[in-house]
Amino acid sequence: MKLSVNLIHSSYDIIIEKGIINKLADEIKGFFEGNKVFILTDKNVDKYYGDLVLNNLINNGYNAKKIVLDPGEESKAFFTLPLVYDELLNFKFTRSDLILTLGGGVIGDLGGFVASTYLRGVPFIQCPTTLLAQVDSSVGGKVGVDLDKGKNLIGSFYHPKKVIIDPEVLNTLSDRVFNDGMAEVIKYGCIKDKEFFGNLINYSNKKEVMHNIEYIIHNCCKIKKNVVEKDEKDTGERMLLNFGHTIGHAIEQYYKYSKYTHGEAVAIGMYEITKLSEELGITKNGTVDIIKDILIKYQLPYELTIDIEEILETMKLDKKNLGNSLNIIFLKEIGESFIYKTTSKIFKKD
Repeated sequence: MKLSVNLIHSSYDIIIEKGIINKLADEIKGFFEGNKVFILTDKNVDKYYGDLVLNNLINNGYNAKKIVLDPGEESKAFFTLPLVYDELLNFKFTRSDLILTLGGGVIGDLGGFVASTYLRGVPFIQCPTTLLAQVDSSVGGKVGVDLDKGKNLIGSFYHPKKVIIDPEVLNTLSDRVFNDGMAEVIKYGCIKDKEFFGNLINYSNKKEVMHNIEYIIHNCCKIKKNVVEKDEKDTGERMLLNFGHTIGHAIEQYYKYSKYTHGEAVAIGMYEITKLSEELGITKNGTVDIIKDILIKYQLPYELTIDIEEILETMKLDKKNLGNSLNIIFLKEIGESFIYKTTSKIFKKD
């Protein structure tokens, strides 16, 4: 399966194919004429695929090197950047070389940001290995790192030369990490595709989900591609992709990325924001219960266990905020979303 993202200043393909991780060199040859490939990965992914990818590149004539970081959001930090830049300098990496990000969202975001800033921009490709990265973070060109005060506060829009997705790598994920990605999959159904949402709620088990995984990944990437093509820089429709994220990012930050995964925090965000919008009479009655049911089905949390006012300050730092206003994504019903302009007072209890 192939999708093409067509933007004003750059275009690239998304390739979805089982087993493609075994032949990455063939995919690279199509557009890359250089010789050096720098692989950025983490310890979890390296255990399964690091040497496989490295040897595939070396055996096909590339001068390849890999750097292996600690897994988790903590690595997506400002202090990690000099370590990676130093490795690139030691490798004598130039603008005619290529970075390959092999991992989940953390590696993709961090590696993409490194690519966008090292020598003022070098080419990179995304090879996402988690469901969350395959359906969401690897597509669209948002790259960045976290600060102590919030997530993704330092970053840029910088697109890969290609996104290469192998659904078979998902077989090595734990159930928790797999379900983490399902939260973003569910998000796409909520904001844009009622029929897709219905399919997700009707799958009987993980085996059935995996049987349909190429369709699931393709549909999510197609929705994201269409949105990004209309609004590359996140000033309008692209904000819809952040349904559940205003609360979700604040939850992650509050717990210092230790209690909930990104997807789990977004799941809580989707439920809590829909509960609020339903109480305000904005969202069709019963929608929050449908979201609750699908989150339970995929073993995702849904309720906020702290008072929402405790995370208000973090929400005010959200990038979707403009001046004193707060842009929140609400649903009219499953499959139909919109941007609701308000202020943080909407969360305050009377």
